[in-house]
Amino acid sequence: MTGDDRYDLKPIRAPRTAGRTLELLAGLAEGRLGGAALSGTLLTSAGVPELRAAGSTEAPTLQPPPAPSSPPAPGHAPDPLRLAALPEPARPEGFFPPTVGDLARAYRERRTDPVAVAELALACCARAEALTPPLRAILAQDSEDVHAQAWAAAARLARGEALSPLDGIPVVVKDELDQRGYPTTVGTRFLGARGPAAEDATAVARLRAAGAVLIGKANMHEIGLGVTGVNPHHGAVRNPHAPERITGGSSSGPAAAVAAGLCPLAVGADGGGSIRIPAALCGAVGLKPTFGRVSERGAAPLCWSVAHVGPIAASARDAALGYLLMAGPDPADPNTWGQPPPTLDGFGRTDLHGLRIGVYEPWFRDAEPAVVAACLRGLEILERAGATRVAVRLPELALLRVVHMVTIVSEMAASQLEHRAQHRKDYGGDTRLNLALANRLTAADYVHAQRLRTRLAAHFHGALAQVDALATPATACAALPIPRDALRAGESDLNALERIMRFAPAANLTGLPAISVPAGYTPEGLPVGLQLIGRMWEEHRLLAWAAVIESQTPRRQPKVWFDLLGG
Repeated sequence: MTGDDRYDLKPIRAPRTAGRTLELLAGLAEGRLGGAALSGTLLTSAGVPELRAAGSTEAPTLQPPPAPSSPPAPGHAPDPLRLAALPEPARPEGFFPPTVGDLARAYRERRTDPVAVAELALACCARAEALTPPLRAILAQDSEDVHAQAWAAAARLARGEALSPLDGIPVVVKDELDQRGYPTTVGTRFLGARGPAAEDATAVARLRAAGAVLIGKANMHEIGLGVTGVNPHHGAVRNPHAPERITGGSSSGPAAAVAAGLCPLAVGADGGGSIRIPAALCGAVGLKPTFGRVSERGAAPLCWSVAHVGPIAASARDAALGYLLMAGPDPADPNTWGQPPPTLDGFGRTDLHGLRIGVYEPWFRDAEPAVVAACLRGLEILERAGATRVAVRLPELALLRVVHMVTIVSEMAASQLEHRAQHRKDYGGDTRLNLALANRLTAADYVHAQRLRTRLAAHFHGALAQVDALATPATACAALPIPRDALRAGESDLNALERIMRFAPAANLTGLPAISVPAGYTPEGLPVGLQLIGRMWEEHRLLAWAAVIESQTPRRQPKVWFDLLGG
């Protein structure tokens, strides 16, 4: 490779801080005296000077696909009952977590019912909080509301009037999205103080309309500005496979709840890997749909041009059900207009002859050896099913990393402008420091990043003109240990952040759909996820390929696990 084609990702070198030292640094970065120098040093470590020096002749891309100017016509909603015919892919031998289909079958066969499952889910959530350390997946539950939903679902099923395959199935919602009757804290100690949300976010409303039993709000990394799931206000979410380790984030609670068996489906949100990262580290399936595929109405406005809502699930089929029920045009969100109708065509297909999977070898192998080995086994499953591996090139990945960073932190800083004056010291130390650094960026930095975004997106669209999907590990490492000194105020560790996020932001910056599917485990028993990035609007193909990988990848029971069918 020569010139811009050379693989250029390098580790980020910056000191790690936590606890009181982190709070001191955050205060210095926020201040006038010394703040500019300190912030300049940290922004240099993150690559901002390289962004400023990068030439560009492109016009800025302010969000991935163009939004049409008129609202959608009615009639694009899927028929929920037709989803019951969605094929059940084969499963590997041994342990496999109960799925939406397993629970629905148990309801039909009268082995249990939504009320019994809801009561068991509530009891298991309480048991998870009584552990040492507590799981901290769930932030808030209203048992009376949960029982009311479950009784209504049980009555519908008894009459033979199921609303969808999701009727009576427990689901949790990331506390970044509104759920009627619950405050939306976005992982902070002060947001949501005005009271509970009056109505559901669109994605949540669609699942409620399908009969899902919404059993609570799930914990998250504060305002989504981090990928560990260590929250100093609500507690660090623990990885069910290894409670001394992180879940990833920022959809940490949803991933932990699914992995621990508290529900087979959860609603997550993803601005830089926040669905796929925790799904990978916790051994679940996580889908970030195409930009605008799922409405953002009712989601906290944090990072407008890279934000996505999507499912975290026990299986590819569960993710497919959640996706199709949540996706589609919403008159209240123009980014959802002008799309082809969502579909699950081809789900269950196992003959993959003709499928071309693109691999940029230096990028794919830039991860821990055990992670690479597991992801290669996932690729081999696709190849045995008929797929062909194709070498591709993806230049300027180091530039992509800093362009995404400038984009997301600038938008998040703007989202917090009305709160920082009054609540600056109410954020955790890591959030305070990140917002202080973001406020040192300039308007020119942000606009120039969007100019470069145009070129970087063209690299990915060009590669996807040659292949059907791009494959990478979902993360460059397995779940890292939770440092004790991070529990009180969070931590700032740019090196760990980059390892966790190495493969995720490209799909946010380009708006392309991407999925993480379990691909195996490290020798220590930690889950590994394989990421597939597809073309716009082709979530159905990613889900189908994930199901093929899943069918031949053994799963392991987490150390913290509850069986909603077995007690």
